[in-house]
Amino acid sequence: MTLSAVAAVVVFAAAYVLIASEKVNRTAVALGGAAAMVVIGVVRGGDVFFSEETGIDWNVIFLLLGMMIIVGVLRQTGIFEFVAIWAAQKARARPFRMMALLIVITAVASALLDNVTTVLLVAPVTLLLCERLALAPVPFLLAEAMASNIGGAATLIGDPPNIIIASRAGLTFNDFLVNLAPVVVVLIAVFVGLAWLLWGRRLRYDPERAEAVMALTPRETITDQRLLRRMLVVLGLVLLGFLTHNLTHLEPSLVALLGAGAAVVLSRLPSDDYLEDVEWETLLFFAGLFVMVGALVNAGVISELAKTLTSTIGDHYLPAAQGVLVGSAVLSGVVDNIPYVATMAPLVHDLVGPGGALPPAQQSLWWALALGADLGGNATAIGASANVVITGIAKRNDHPISFWTFTKYGLVVTAVTIGICVPYVWLRYFVWG
Repeated sequence: MTLSAVAAVVVFAAAYVLIASEKVNRTAVALGGAAAMVVIGVVRGGDVFFSEETGIDWNVIFLLLGMMIIVGVLRQTGIFEFVAIWAAQKARARPFRMMALLIVITAVASALLDNVTTVLLVAPVTLLLCERLALAPVPFLLAEAMASNIGGAATLIGDPPNIIIASRAGLTFNDFLVNLAPVVVVLIAVFVGLAWLLWGRRLRYDPERAEAVMALTPRETITDQRLLRRMLVVLGLVLLGFLTHNLTHLEPSLVALLGAGAAVVLSRLPSDDYLEDVEWETLLFFAGLFVMVGALVNAGVISELAKTLTSTIGDHYLPAAQGVLVGSAVLSGVVDNIPYVATMAPLVHDLVGPGGALPPAQQSLWWALALGADLGGNATAIGASANVVITGIAKRNDHPISFWTFTKYGLVVTAVTIGICVPYVWLRYFVWG
């Protein structure tokens, strides 16, 4: 390992320890770590802003910014209160029934949209719902973050790593749906049971508050029907833009920014009304994290880890697939799964080639990579973009989720879901395939 690689590892490890200890603000740590990477020369200043491989991923930053503005405008219509009351009434105001309903809604929405957009839309509803019923929102937010990562694994557009894999392997939307959706359905069912064991047993039912919620009329919460109709059209067009990415070749970030611009123009709201929902601290944390992980990529650290993972493969595709599955889950929990997959995908391509026409045994490596990275993102608070967004929203609303609180539950969920995927990959691609 070169001197620059050692220096990058030291800086990243120090930043990771500080983030995990929570003794220093995580955004300050991420930005400080990014600055240190530039100062020691592991990544150049120009690369920070302009390199797709080792710089800030502006597609993620502007996707988040655009959707945060859209959510900020939507909030002014009262739609989140409407959905919160509707969900509570459908679940008869029973806490775990509501959690299970929100898990399923989040997972399905994450498959159809993407997991980051979904948590931005679902989190405000959850906070309002918990406030109405005097419930602690942290268990609900944790469950939704993890459900979004599981559900997002089902489709090409559900999780950013899947988009990278599809581009590199030449896989289609239907390829992801056929290969990953079946196991994701099983994983969501198992996760609902896990949610009962992890959080559901401790949720308390308040009959008086429940009765008050059941007596409400959801429609009365809508404060501006005209703006709501306009915003639903804007949101529909944004979602259509996400779904037709392969046809239009418009980046999701551009679609989100265009939608945000339309929302601002059509709403005519003062800027303070929608900008207050922008999680500026979360965006800055992402920027710093991208630079730190990009420095590891630039120094060759992640590629060396990935090569080590695949160096002993040869023609032994079953242990290779299982190694990629488990190894990707571990590494995606340590670094964000987006840069990890960006580094690993070319190695898998060199090893087995494009994914569409491969025999099942060889194609299994692509699906193992997708499942490992998507589900491994649940392991820690910084393993996936949705986790960072959820913890940012929670902190801003005075319900902070510590790094270790997220991780102690995330490790359990990751271990169980990856444990189910191990026999799935074996059966699907080596027994039935």
